Amino acid sequence: RNQMNCFRYQALQLSRRAYSSCAPTTKLFIDGKFVESKTSEWIEVHDPATNTVVTRVPKATKEEMQAALESNKKAFSSWSNQSIVSRQQVMFRLQALIKDNMGKLAENITKEQGKTLVDAEGDVLRGLQVVEHCCSIPSLQMGETVANVARDMDTYSLVVPLGVTAGVAPFNFPAMIPLWMFPVAITTGNTMLLKPSERVPGATMMLMELLNEAGCPPGVVNVIHGQHDAVNFICDAPEIKAVSFVGSDQAGKYIYERAGKNGKRVQSNMGAKNHGIILADANKENTLNQLAGAAFGAAGQRCMALSTAVFVGEAQKWIPDLVERAKKLKVNAGHVPGTDVGPVISAASKKRINDLIESGVKEGAKLLLDGRDICVPEFEDGYFVGPTILSDVTPKMKCYTEEIFGPVLVILKADNLDDAIQIVNKNPYGNGTAVFTTNGAAARKFVNEIDAGQIGVNVPIPVPLPMFSFTGTRGSFRGDHHFYGKQGIKFYTQTKTITQLWRETDVNHTQAAVAMPTMK
Repeated sequence: RNQMNCFRYQALQLSRRAYSSCAPTTKLFIDGKFVESKTSEWIEVHDPATNTVVTRVPKATKEEMQAALESNKKAFSSWSNQSIVSRQQVMFRLQALIKDNMGKLAENITKEQGKTLVDAEGDVLRGLQVVEHCCSIPSLQMGETVANVARDMDTYSLVVPLGVTAGVAPFNFPAMIPLWMFPVAITTGNTMLLKPSERVPGATMMLMELLNEAGCPPGVVNVIHGQHDAVNFICDAPEIKAVSFVGSDQAGKYIYERAGKNGKRVQSNMGAKNHGIILADANKENTLNQLAGAAFGAAGQRCMALSTAVFVGEAQKWIPDLVERAKKLKVNAGHVPGTDVGPVISAASKKRINDLIESGVKEGAKLLLDGRDICVPEFEDGYFVGPTILSDVTPKMKCYTEEIFGPVLVILKADNLDDAIQIVNKNPYGNGTAVFTTNGAAARKFVNEIDAGQIGVNVPIPVPLPMFSFTGTRGSFRGDHHFYGKQGIKFYTQTKTITQLWRETDVNHTQAAVAMPTMK
């Protein structure tokens, strides 16, 4: 029997290997064309719900990365000199194309990343909103003028692009994060070398098709794929002036330090441990529903997931009701209608999540809901973790100090609002936090005293719309200017200030021009 099982296992592995070798390859995007890589190293992308290979991603060769960079450099000289209105028109066309193709983009995201179709459409929508904001670029990129700073002397400033920029995107938002990066970069006149996550390349490649269709010139955005070598290339290339990154702490700190040492601007969004503070005067039903959605939606794989709840005083009696709501969430493949929680991204991620849950149990936390052994019929090979709740967690436990990045809610308890605020402020991260209350004075105290960059009052995931900026702080961010909004414009531009003297006595009178002035 053991020998037969061994043969069956070998046959399964061979069939998977055969399927893997015939899986379609993801192309590079260089100079407006989709290019087959000549690399000998490939990365398999698995559907997290089925564990089947959906595509193979190349580790771009050094020559291919250099070719992409040269294309960016060449395109910058002409693109940066195009009128701001013509760049605006590209964004108008791109936003219309994204709207028309939202369903297709969402399907690809669900297949490669695993999130539900509804959540995948939200992924695209939040990125689309940045594109729409970029359509206001003529007013966003205005300089300043002061006339007559001295006699016959004026001073004015121009907001100008940096040159070639780069973006390194994570796996959890395959469309939204690239759309935080390249639209702002190119609308301000830069070009961009973009590296999407090697786990979820499809949405970025589809966006490049749409960018071509929108009339963006070749070389303005190029896409390479890979892992460490691609990141190092971006950090080290002297032609690249700024790097945008969203992802893990380890990678974010590495990129910030290496690119920074090479004189580049860096904006690095990293890990988080976002707390929700629940006061007893909150609207109970609405609060518990919001907590369940913010903790377990997208399988907890959001940098703004509400992964930690602090129940204050009498609100601690609500914890059993929260557990019952979490039990009712449907775990299934993302494309199945009615699914609330899809799979996590990989087998390694599932193992890490399960290990952190176990560490909490061993350190004394109460496991109120255990999603580790969940089995999803027809998707037994998928990377599923069900909603999990750990209570009586303390700040020294590993499940609290580390970002779990899975459908796991850890619960702490506090006697009063002051104690709850102290818990949040002692945590090293500062991405976001929320308070649930019907007391305006308590909400105001929380907003004023809490040390986090994005605060929700009865809003569990307070991610700002693009007219503002994504403003994580402390251990969640490194850099000077944040993503999108006014700060995003500042990150991708520099100021050129001109002081000019034209003496009135030097005026030469010529024949009056009587024709209607025109803009050419």
